[in-house]
Amino acid sequence: MSIVLRWLVTAYALLFCSLSLAAIGDINMPVGVTPISKEVYGLHMMIFWICCVIGVLVFAVMFYSMFKHRKSKGAKAADFHESTVVEIIWTAVPLVILIAMAIPAAKTLIAMEDTSDADVTIKVTGYQWKWHYEYLDSEISFFSSLDADHNAARQVGSGIDVSQFDNYLKEVDNELVLPVGKKIRFLHTASDVIHSWWVPALAVKKDAIPGFINENWALIEEPGVYRGKCAELCGRDHGFMPIVVRAVPEEEYEQWVAEMSPAPMVAETSEDSAPAAADGDAEREWALAELMEKGESVYNTSCAACHQANGQGLPGAFPAIAGSPVATGPVDAHINVIYAGVSGTAMAAFANQLSDSDMAAVITYQRNAFGNTVGDLVQPSAIKALR
Repeated sequence: MSIVLRWLVTAYALLFCSLSLAAIGDINMPVGVTPISKEVYGLHMMIFWICCVIGVLVFAVMFYSMFKHRKSKGAKAADFHESTVVEIIWTAVPLVILIAMAIPAAKTLIAMEDTSDADVTIKVTGYQWKWHYEYLDSEISFFSSLDADHNAARQVGSGIDVSQFDNYLKEVDNELVLPVGKKIRFLHTASDVIHSWWVPALAVKKDAIPGFINENWALIEEPGVYRGKCAELCGRDHGFMPIVVRAVPEEEYEQWVAEMSPAPMVAETSEDSAPAAADGDAEREWALAELMEKGESVYNTSCAACHQANGQGLPGAFPAIAGSPVATGPVDAHINVIYAGVSGTAMAAFANQLSDSDMAAVITYQRNAFGNTVGDLVQPSAIKALR
Protein backbone atom coordinates (compact mmCIF):
# COMPACT_ATOMS: atom_id res chain seq x y z
CA MET A 1 0.00 0.00 0.00
CA SER A 2 1.44 3.34 -1.03
CA ILE A 3 2.02 6.16 1.46
CA VAL A 4 -0.68 8.32 -0.17
CA LEU A 5 -3.22 5.50 0.03
CA ARG A 6 -2.35 4.96 3.70
CA TRP A 7 -2.95 8.67 4.32
CA LEU A 8 -6.30 8.40 2.55
CA VAL A 9 -7.39 5.39 4.64
CA THR A 10 -6.20 7.06 7.85
CA ALA A 11 -8.02 10.31 7.05
CA TYR A 12 -11.29 8.50 6.40
CA ALA A 13 -10.88 6.42 9.56
CA LEU A 14 -10.37 9.57 11.63
CA LEU A 15 -13.36 11.19 9.93
CA PHE A 16 -15.51 8.15 10.72
CA CYS A 17 -14.43 8.24 14.35
CA SER A 18 -15.17 11.94 14.64
CA LEU A 19 -18.64 11.48 13.15
CA SER A 20 -19.35 8.62 15.56
CA LEU A 21 -18.24 10.70 18.52
CA ALA A 22 -20.31 13.64 17.35
CA ALA A 23 -23.40 11.53 17.91
CA ILE A 24 -22.51 11.17 21.57
CA GLY A 25 -24.16 13.89 23.63
CA ASP A 26 -21.14 14.34 25.87
CA ILE A 27 -19.23 16.29 23.22
CA ASN A 28 -22.11 17.64 21.20
CA MET A 29 -24.26 20.65 22.02
CA PRO A 30 -27.34 19.77 24.10
CA VAL A 31 -30.71 19.28 22.45
CA GLY A 32 -32.27 21.36 25.21
CA VAL A 33 -35.80 21.47 26.59
CA THR A 34 -37.36 24.40 24.71
CA PRO A 35 -38.70 24.71 21.16
CA ILE A 36 -35.97 27.21 20.32
CA SER A 37 -33.21 25.00 21.73
CA LYS A 38 -34.42 22.14 19.54
CA GLU A 39 -34.46 24.39 16.48
CA VAL A 40 -30.92 25.53 17.29
CA TYR A 41 -29.80 21.92 17.69
CA GLY A 42 -31.40 21.03 14.36
CA LEU A 43 -29.58 23.90 12.66
CA HIS A 44 -26.33 22.88 14.30
CA MET A 45 -26.62 19.27 13.10
CA MET A 46 -27.69 20.31 9.59
CA ILE A 47 -24.69 22.60 9.18
CA PHE A 48 -22.44 20.01 10.83
CA TRP A 49 -23.38 17.35 8.25
CA ILE A 50 -23.06 19.83 5.38
CA CYS A 51 -19.53 20.61 6.57
CA CYS A 52 -18.78 16.89 6.87
CA VAL A 53 -19.92 16.22 3.31
CA ILE A 54 -17.89 19.17 2.02
CA GLY A 55 -14.87 17.93 3.95
CA VAL A 56 -15.19 14.40 2.59
CA LEU A 57 -15.55 15.63 -1.01
CA VAL A 58 -12.68 18.11 -0.81
CA PHE A 59 -10.26 15.69 0.83
CA ALA A 60 -11.32 12.90 -1.53
CA VAL A 61 -10.55 15.05 -4.57
CA MET A 62 -7.32 16.26 -2.99
CA PHE A 63 -6.03 12.80 -2.08
CA TYR A 64 -7.15 11.35 -5.42
CA SER A 65 -5.32 14.11 -7.29
CA MET A 66 -2.19 13.59 -5.21
CA PHE A 67 -2.28 9.85 -5.85
CA LYS A 68 -3.33 9.88 -9.51
CA HIS A 69 -1.16 12.75 -10.68
CA ARG A 70 2.03 12.12 -8.71
CA LYS A 71 5.44 12.81 -10.20
CA SER A 72 6.53 9.17 -9.95
CA LYS A 73 3.92 8.30 -12.58
CA GLY A 74 5.21 10.98 -14.92
CA ALA A 75 2.48 13.52 -14.31
CA LYS A 76 3.23 17.08 -15.36
CA ALA A 77 1.62 20.27 -14.07
CA ALA A 78 -0.96 21.88 -16.35
CA ASP A 79 -0.04 25.22 -17.84
CA PHE A 80 -3.50 26.80 -18.11
CA HIS A 81 -4.04 30.00 -16.12
CA GLU A 82 -7.76 29.94 -15.35
CA SER A 83 -11.05 28.31 -16.22
CA THR A 84 -14.24 30.35 -16.43
CA VAL A 85 -16.38 27.26 -15.82
CA VAL A 86 -14.46 26.34 -12.67
CA GLU A 87 -14.65 29.92 -11.41
CA ILE A 88 -18.43 29.94 -11.86
CA ILE A 89 -18.85 26.55 -10.21
CA TRP A 90 -16.82 27.29 -7.10
CA THR A 91 -18.61 30.62 -6.70
CA ALA A 92 -22.15 29.39 -7.35
CA VAL A 93 -22.02 26.20 -5.28
CA PRO A 94 -20.91 27.88 -1.99
CA LEU A 95 -23.52 30.62 -2.61
CA VAL A 96 -26.28 28.03 -2.89
CA ILE A 97 -25.04 26.26 0.24
CA LEU A 98 -24.94 29.51 2.23
CA ILE A 99 -28.47 30.42 1.14
CA ALA A 100 -29.69 26.95 2.08
CA MET A 101 -28.22 27.44 5.57
CA ALA A 102 -29.23 31.09 5.96
CA ILE A 103 -32.98 30.66 5.36
CA PRO A 104 -33.71 28.32 8.32
CA ALA A 105 -31.16 30.17 10.49
CA ALA A 106 -32.90 33.50 9.86
CA LYS A 107 -36.25 31.93 10.72
CA THR A 108 -34.90 30.73 14.07
CA LEU A 109 -33.25 34.07 14.84
CA ILE A 110 -36.53 35.88 14.21
CA ALA A 111 -38.36 33.43 16.49
CA MET A 112 -35.77 34.05 19.23
CA GLU A 113 -36.69 37.74 19.28
CA ASP A 114 -40.45 37.23 19.53
CA THR A 115 -41.15 37.86 23.21
CA SER A 116 -44.82 38.71 22.70
CA ASP A 117 -47.65 37.05 24.63
CA ALA A 118 -45.43 36.01 27.54
CA ASP A 119 -47.09 34.37 30.55
CA VAL A 120 -44.33 35.31 33.02
CA THR A 121 -41.84 38.17 32.86
CA ILE A 122 -38.63 38.08 34.87
CA LYS A 123 -36.04 40.83 35.15
CA VAL A 124 -32.51 39.46 35.48
CA THR A 125 -29.86 41.85 36.82
CA GLY A 126 -26.19 40.94 36.96
CA TYR A 127 -24.01 42.02 39.87
CA GLN A 128 -20.42 41.27 40.76
CA TRP A 129 -20.84 38.36 41.41
CA LYS A 130 -24.44 37.27 41.76
CA TRP A 131 -27.78 37.48 40.00
CA HIS A 132 -30.92 39.32 41.03
CA TYR A 133 -34.29 37.99 39.87
CA GLU A 134 -37.46 40.04 39.92
CA TYR A 135 -40.80 38.51 38.95
CA LEU A 136 -42.57 41.48 37.40
CA ASP A 137 -45.95 39.73 37.50
CA SER A 138 -45.74 39.40 41.29
CA GLU A 139 -43.82 41.01 44.14
CA ILE A 140 -41.16 38.30 44.30
CA SER A 141 -37.51 39.32 44.07
CA PHE A 142 -34.32 37.82 45.43
CA PHE A 143 -30.58 37.48 44.89
CA SER A 144 -28.99 34.23 43.80
CA SER A 145 -25.37 33.65 44.83
CA LEU A 146 -22.93 30.76 44.85
CA ASP A 147 -23.91 28.26 47.54
CA ALA A 148 -22.23 29.11 50.86
CA ASP A 149 -20.62 25.67 51.28
CA HIS A 150 -19.21 25.74 47.76
CA ASN A 151 -18.02 29.30 48.28
CA ALA A 152 -16.19 28.29 51.47
CA ALA A 153 -14.64 25.24 49.80
CA ARG A 154 -13.23 27.19 46.85
CA GLN A 155 -11.34 29.66 49.08
CA VAL A 156 -7.55 29.26 48.98
CA GLY A 157 -6.37 27.24 51.96
CA SER A 158 -9.87 26.16 52.99
CA GLY A 159 -8.75 22.54 53.36
CA ILE A 160 -12.22 21.35 52.32
CA ASP A 161 -12.39 18.27 50.10
CA VAL A 162 -14.35 19.47 47.06
CA SER A 163 -15.00 15.90 45.88
CA GLN A 164 -17.79 15.69 48.44
CA PHE A 165 -19.86 18.18 46.46
CA ASP A 166 -22.16 17.30 43.60
CA ASN A 167 -22.13 19.96 40.88
CA TYR A 168 -19.19 21.75 42.51
CA LEU A 169 -19.38 25.53 41.97
CA LYS A 170 -22.69 25.04 40.14
CA GLU A 171 -25.06 25.33 43.11
CA VAL A 172 -26.76 28.50 44.36
CA ASP A 173 -28.52 29.57 47.52
CA ASN A 174 -31.71 30.62 45.69
CA GLU A 175 -32.80 28.84 42.52
CA LEU A 176 -34.79 30.52 39.77
CA VAL A 177 -38.12 28.66 39.78
CA LEU A 178 -40.08 28.64 36.51
CA PRO A 179 -43.28 26.94 35.31
CA VAL A 180 -43.27 24.27 32.64
CA GLY A 181 -45.34 24.93 29.52
CA LYS A 182 -45.46 28.72 29.98
CA LYS A 183 -43.72 31.35 27.87
CA ILE A 184 -41.14 33.10 30.03
CA ARG A 185 -39.89 36.52 28.98
CA PHE A 186 -36.49 37.54 30.34
CA LEU A 187 -35.32 41.14 30.64
CA HIS A 188 -31.55 41.40 31.07
CA THR A 189 -29.55 44.28 32.53
CA ALA A 190 -26.65 44.80 34.94
CA SER A 191 -25.80 46.98 37.89
CA ASP A 192 -22.03 47.34 37.46
CA VAL A 193 -20.26 45.71 34.51
CA ILE A 194 -21.29 43.63 31.51
CA HIS A 195 -22.49 40.13 32.38
CA SER A 196 -24.09 37.44 30.21
CA TRP A 197 -26.92 35.16 31.38
CA TRP A 198 -26.48 31.75 29.75
CA VAL A 199 -28.42 28.51 30.26
CA PRO A 200 -27.53 26.07 27.43
CA ALA A 201 -30.50 23.74 27.94
CA LEU A 202 -32.86 26.68 27.39
CA ALA A 203 -30.91 28.12 24.44
CA VAL A 204 -30.94 31.42 26.32
CA LYS A 205 -27.81 33.57 26.24
CA LYS A 206 -28.04 37.33 26.44
CA ASP A 207 -25.66 40.09 27.50
CA ALA A 208 -26.65 42.05 30.61
CA ILE A 209 -25.39 45.60 30.07
CA PRO A 210 -25.65 48.48 32.59
CA GLY A 211 -28.17 51.05 31.41
CA PHE A 212 -29.67 48.79 28.73
CA ILE A 213 -32.45 46.20 28.64
CA ASN A 214 -32.03 43.14 26.43
CA GLU A 215 -34.72 40.50 26.16
CA ASN A 216 -35.34 36.93 25.08
CA TRP A 217 -37.64 34.10 26.05
CA ALA A 218 -38.01 30.40 26.76
CA LEU A 219 -40.81 27.88 26.97
CA ILE A 220 -39.60 24.94 29.03
CA GLU A 221 -41.20 21.65 28.04
CA GLU A 222 -39.74 19.30 30.65
CA PRO A 223 -39.49 19.63 34.46
CA GLY A 224 -35.98 19.50 35.82
CA VAL A 225 -32.95 21.46 37.00
CA TYR A 226 -30.97 23.30 34.33
CA ARG A 227 -27.64 24.95 35.05
CA GLY A 228 -25.79 27.81 33.46
CA LYS A 229 -23.32 30.57 34.25
CA CYS A 230 -22.17 34.04 33.39
CA ALA A 231 -20.65 33.85 29.91
CA GLU A 232 -18.97 37.27 29.94
CA LEU A 233 -15.67 37.87 31.72
CA CYS A 234 -16.99 40.24 34.39
CA GLY A 235 -14.20 40.30 36.97
CA ARG A 236 -11.98 38.15 39.15
CA ASP A 237 -14.85 36.00 40.47
CA HIS A 238 -16.53 35.62 37.09
CA GLY A 239 -16.36 31.84 37.45
CA PHE A 240 -18.31 31.85 40.71
CA MET A 241 -21.72 33.20 39.69
CA PRO A 242 -23.63 30.13 38.49
CA ILE A 243 -27.24 29.96 37.37
CA VAL A 244 -29.65 27.25 38.50
CA VAL A 245 -33.12 27.09 36.96
CA ARG A 246 -35.69 24.72 38.46
CA ALA A 247 -38.60 24.05 36.10
CA VAL A 248 -41.70 22.70 37.84
CA PRO A 249 -45.31 21.91 36.86
CA GLU A 250 -47.68 24.87 36.87
CA GLU A 251 -49.47 23.79 40.06
CA GLU A 252 -46.20 23.51 41.96
CA TYR A 253 -45.09 26.88 40.57
CA GLU A 254 -48.30 28.57 41.72
CA GLN A 255 -47.77 27.11 45.19
CA TRP A 256 -44.19 28.42 45.24
CA VAL A 257 -45.38 31.89 44.19
CA ALA A 258 -47.92 31.90 46.99
CA GLU A 259 -45.25 30.93 49.53
CA MET A 260 -42.73 33.49 48.25
CA SER A 261 -45.07 36.44 47.82
CA PRO A 262 -44.86 38.95 50.68
CA ALA A 263 -47.83 38.92 53.00
CA PRO A 264 -50.02 42.02 52.66
CA MET A 265 -50.03 44.46 55.54
CA VAL A 266 -53.37 44.22 57.32
CA ALA A 267 -54.56 46.91 59.70
CA GLU A 268 -55.89 45.79 63.06
CA THR A 269 -59.42 46.77 64.05
CA SER A 270 -58.17 48.46 67.21
CA GLU A 271 -57.89 52.22 66.86
CA ASP A 272 -54.51 52.43 68.60
CA SER A 273 -52.85 49.67 66.58
CA ALA A 274 -50.69 50.23 63.49
CA PRO A 275 -50.30 48.08 60.38
CA ALA A 276 -47.98 45.14 60.78
CA ALA A 277 -44.43 45.94 59.78
CA ALA A 278 -43.27 44.38 56.54
CA ASP A 279 -39.87 43.51 58.06
CA GLY A 280 -40.12 42.54 61.69
CA ASP A 281 -36.36 42.05 61.95
CA ALA A 282 -35.83 45.78 61.39
CA GLU A 283 -38.12 46.71 64.26
CA ARG A 284 -36.59 44.87 67.19
CA GLU A 285 -33.33 45.39 69.04
CA TRP A 286 -30.66 42.81 68.23
CA ALA A 287 -28.02 41.51 70.60
CA LEU A 288 -24.36 41.70 69.57
CA ALA A 289 -24.07 37.90 69.45
CA GLU A 290 -27.06 37.67 67.09
CA LEU A 291 -25.66 40.30 64.77
CA MET A 292 -22.23 38.65 64.74
CA GLU A 293 -23.67 35.24 63.86
CA LYS A 294 -25.84 36.60 61.08
CA GLY A 295 -23.12 39.00 59.93
CA GLU A 296 -20.62 36.19 59.43
CA SER A 297 -23.05 34.38 57.12
CA VAL A 298 -23.76 37.56 55.14
CA TYR A 299 -20.06 38.36 54.91
CA ASN A 300 -19.19 34.92 53.55
CA THR A 301 -21.91 35.24 50.91
CA SER A 302 -21.56 38.87 49.86
CA CYS A 303 -18.13 40.14 50.91
CA ALA A 304 -15.63 37.27 51.07
CA ALA A 305 -15.34 37.07 47.27
CA CYS A 306 -13.42 40.37 47.26
CA HIS A 307 -12.17 40.88 50.80
CA GLN A 308 -11.40 37.17 51.36
CA ALA A 309 -12.74 34.89 54.08
CA ASN A 310 -9.97 35.99 56.46
CA GLY A 311 -10.65 39.69 55.89
CA GLN A 312 -7.18 40.31 54.43
CA GLY A 313 -8.37 41.43 51.00
CA LEU A 314 -6.21 41.32 47.89
CA PRO A 315 -3.40 43.92 47.88
CA GLY A 316 -3.75 46.30 44.98
CA ALA A 317 -7.25 45.11 44.16
CA PHE A 318 -9.49 44.90 47.21
CA PRO A 319 -8.69 46.47 50.60
CA ALA A 320 -8.52 44.44 53.78
CA ILE A 321 -11.27 44.58 56.39
CA ALA A 322 -8.81 43.68 59.13
CA GLY A 323 -7.48 46.94 60.54
CA SER A 324 -9.35 48.95 57.92
CA PRO A 325 -9.79 52.65 58.75
CA VAL A 326 -13.38 52.25 57.53
CA ALA A 327 -14.18 49.24 59.70
CA THR A 328 -12.49 50.75 62.74
CA GLY A 329 -13.49 54.37 62.16
CA PRO A 330 -16.74 56.31 62.56
CA VAL A 331 -19.71 54.00 62.22
CA ASP A 332 -21.69 56.45 60.05
CA ALA A 333 -18.94 56.47 57.44
CA HIS A 334 -18.84 52.67 57.50
CA ILE A 335 -22.59 52.46 57.00
CA ASN A 336 -22.40 54.88 54.07
CA VAL A 337 -19.71 52.83 52.32
CA ILE A 338 -21.79 49.64 52.53
CA TYR A 339 -25.08 51.35 51.79
CA ALA A 340 -24.07 53.62 48.89
CA GLY A 341 -20.81 52.07 47.69
CA VAL A 342 -17.74 54.03 46.60
CA SER A 343 -17.91 55.72 43.22
CA GLY A 344 -15.07 54.89 40.84
CA THR A 345 -14.10 51.70 42.67
CA ALA A 346 -15.22 48.07 42.70
CA MET A 347 -17.11 48.70 45.94
CA ALA A 348 -20.75 48.32 44.95
CA ALA A 349 -23.74 49.80 46.75
CA PHE A 350 -25.58 47.21 48.81
CA ALA A 351 -28.67 49.29 49.52
CA ASN A 352 -30.71 47.19 47.09
CA GLN A 353 -28.82 43.95 47.70
CA LEU A 354 -29.12 43.46 51.45
CA SER A 355 -32.03 43.76 53.82
CA ASP A 356 -31.87 46.11 56.80
CA SER A 357 -30.99 43.31 59.18
CA ASP A 358 -28.41 41.77 56.81
CA MET A 359 -26.65 45.11 56.32
CA ALA A 360 -26.67 45.94 60.04
CA ALA A 361 -25.33 42.48 60.83
CA VAL A 362 -22.48 42.52 58.31
CA ILE A 363 -21.36 46.00 59.37
CA THR A 364 -21.37 44.91 63.01
CA TYR A 365 -19.44 41.79 62.06
CA GLN A 366 -16.80 43.71 60.13
CA ARG A 367 -16.25 46.07 63.08
CA ASN A 368 -15.77 43.21 65.53
CA ALA A 369 -14.03 40.45 63.53
CA PHE A 370 -10.62 39.85 61.94
CA GLY A 371 -8.91 41.48 64.92
CA ASN A 372 -11.11 44.58 64.81
CA THR A 373 -12.36 45.31 68.33
CA VAL A 374 -14.48 48.43 68.00
CA GLY A 375 -17.11 46.90 70.25
CA ASP A 376 -20.11 48.79 68.87
CA LEU A 377 -23.05 47.44 66.92
CA VAL A 378 -25.49 48.66 64.30
CA GLN A 379 -29.20 48.03 64.66
CA PRO A 380 -31.38 47.28 61.59
CA SER A 381 -33.52 50.28 62.49
CA ALA A 382 -30.55 52.54 61.71
CA ILE A 383 -30.41 51.15 58.18
CA LYS A 384 -34.16 51.37 57.76
CA ALA A 385 -34.01 55.06 58.65
CA LEU A 386 -31.78 55.67 55.60
CA ARG A 387 -34.27 54.28 53.11
